[in-house]
Amino acid sequence: MKFSEIEASSWEELRPYLDTCLIPVTGLTGREQPYEVTEKLERLRDVLDWVEIPFNGRVVTYPAFQYQTEGMTQAINDLCRNVKSSGFTFAIVVSADFEGKTEELPHADLIVTPRGFALDSGEGAGGRVKAAIQELWLSKKGPGL
Repeated sequence: MKFSEIEASSWEELRPYLDTCLIPVTGLTGREQPYEVTEKLERLRDVLDWVEIPFNGRVVTYPAFQYQTEGMTQAINDLCRNVKSSGFTFAIVVSADFEGKTEELPHADLIVTPRGFALDSGEGAGGRVKAAIQELWLSKKGPGL
């Protein structure tokens, strides 16, 4: 579910079920040609599908960090901490092109990238992502599983 699909009047009712925040990271540098930007956004969409499709009704996708900047990793980490302090149980960073390191993002519960789950974006990668998220939820005893 996208953040923009949630109305203020229904948030309190939905909140117990939507316990996981997805934070997409595009990883643009500004040096890309327009068609390269399109390709990066399409790759990000494909990686997001690994999470959004099987877990529709449990995850909320926030706006993407589009451009790589100095201090971006800290900003992503701060966002993970903030969304959890606002009521989300889990924060998952999702990217096709940004390779954040787990130790640099201690407030992220999981970092989903193609490199982290497969060499390509094939069917196996989606299954491994699904299993990792289910394991995360079970290990932290989040609601719903």
